Amino acid sequence: MSTATPATAIQAGDIITEAGVPKKKIRRPIKSFYPTWFFIPALVLYVVFFALPTFSSFYFSLTRWSLFDSTFIGIDNYVQFFSDPQLYTSFIHTLIYAVITSGVKVIVGFALALLLTAPIIGRGYLRAVVFFPVLLSTIGVGIMWKSLLDPFHGMVNAVLGFFGLPQPGWLTDPNLALYSIAGIDIWKGVGIATLIFMAGIVAIPHEYFEAAKIDGAGGFKILRQITIPLTRGATATVIILSLIGGLRSFDIIWVTTGGGPGFTSDVLASVIYKQYQAGFFGLSTAGNVVLFLLVTVIMVPLSYFLNRKQVEL
Repeated sequence: MSTATPATAIQAGDIITEAGVPKKKIRRPIKSFYPTWFFIPALVLYVVFFALPTFSSFYFSLTRWSLFDSTFIGIDNYVQFFSDPQLYTSFIHTLIYAVITSGVKVIVGFALALLLTAPIIGRGYLRAVVFFPVLLSTIGVGIMWKSLLDPFHGMVNAVLGFFGLPQPGWLTDPNLALYSIAGIDIWKGVGIATLIFMAGIVAIPHEYFEAAKIDGAGGFKILRQITIPLTRGATATVIILSLIGGLRSFDIIWVTTGGGPGFTSDVLASVIYKQYQAGFFGLSTAGNVVLFLLVTVIMVPLSYFLNRKQVEL
C-alpha cells in the first residue's frame, strides 16, 4: 500500500522530468541596491556643483543682488544686457572665433591623425609633441604667446624681421587680434582633436584597407570611401567639443588682450566678466544665462544632426 501524499507527488514531479532527467531548480537572483550606492557620490557632486548653481543662476538673473542681499527686478537685467552696444559686436566675435577654432581643429587634427597613425619614423615622439600643449595651463599658454607675439620684443617678429618680412602687431592690431588669439587656441587644443581622430582611425578594421588595396583602390579613394565615413563619430565629437569650447572661450582671450585693443577681441564671456568687474552681479548673471541658452540652442540641433546617421563597421 502506497504512502505517498499529493504533496510528495508534486515535489517528485518537480525533480523528475518527462524524459527522466533531473530538473534543476531555478533560483531568482536577489535584487540588491548595493551597486547603486556607488552612484551617490557622483550624484551629490553633480547636484551641488552643477544643478543647483545652474537653477540658482536663473533666479539670480532676475534680481539685483550682492553677497548679502537680493532684490527681485524681473527681466530688467535682460533688457539692460541686450541694450549694451557691445553685445552685437561681441556676439559676432564669439561666432567667428568658435567657427574658426573648431573648423581648423577638425581639419588639422584629422590630417595629423592620418600622419601619426601611418608607419613613420619617430611616430611616438611626434605624438607626444602634438599632444604636449594640451597639458599646459591655458593661462601659462596665454602669457607665453603674449610675450612671443609682442610687436617690439617678441621672438616671432624678430624672426620675421630677420628675413625682411612685415612685422605686424599680432595682438595690438584691431584687424588681427581676434584671429591671433584663435591661432593660439588652435595650437593648444589641436592635440585633443588629433587624439580623438587617431582613436577613430585605429578602430577601423585593417581588413577594410587590405580589401580596398586588393581591389585596386588608391590612397585618396581609401580616404574618401573608408577612412572619412568610418570616423564620422570622431568627427562629430571633435566638432561638438571644440565648438562648445569656442563659444565659451574666455581665459585665453582675457590673458592675451583683455578684449582689446578697444573692443575688437571681446566675446560674450569677456563682456559678461567686465560687467561682473563693474559690480553688476545680476546683469552678469543674466549674461551667463544668455550664453548658456546660446550654447544650448546651437549645440542641441547640431549634435542631433551630426549623430543622426551612424556608420556601422
